[in-house]
Amino acid sequence: MTDVLPADLIALSPEAQAQLFTEARTANTFTDEPVGDDQLRAIFELVKYPPTAMNIQPLRVLFVRPGAGRERLLTHVAEGNQAKTATAPVVAVLAADTDFHEHLDTVFPIRPGMREHLAGDPAGRDGMARFNAGLQIGYFLLGVRAAGLAAGPMGGFDAAGVDKEFFAGTGWKSLLLVNIGRPGPDAWFPRLPRLDYDDVVRHA
Repeated sequence: MTDVLPADLIALSPEAQAQLFTEARTANTFTDEPVGDDQLRAIFELVKYPPTAMNIQPLRVLFVRPGAGRERLLTHVAEGNQAKTATAPVVAVLAADTDFHEHLDTVFPIRPGMREHLAGDPAGRDGMARFNAGLQIGYFLLGVRAAGLAAGPMGGFDAAGVDKEFFAGTGWKSLLLVNIGRPGPDAWFPRLPRLDYDDVVRHA
């Protein structure tokens, strides 16, 4: 097991640290063990709580199981990612909803009129949606790991093609594909180095 931090510094148990961070890996092969809808819902119910700006929650998720939808998705996936995407029990297409403002009266009622303000600023909404959905993608990956599953995030796909294929007529803009399931044989590439604290942190 990779070294974990002591309990007086990190509230998570060593086992939880390993499951979520230090031992978790990007899976490249998967078993055929199914991932149930109840487990996918449980992941969502866990990861909907971390923060986004003005509580806008722009992340949208399309779960694609094997079948006709998966075949349509594969036509937009880079060749090097197709085999693992074809065999994953579930693929999540993670998207940013640029029409998130339509929900602001519900999720951010403390600022009346914000929905109307953002309705007139499509460029601003696009930036807000993509940035905050990016935050939520990080939460989503940890949620998959918390459920005891492996996640295989991939940027190697034709986002415009996926949007046309699955999200035409909506404000959804795809950002990332995530293969989800139990890791199969030879699922991991060798662990690549991480930068050290002193390489990335400054104090002012």
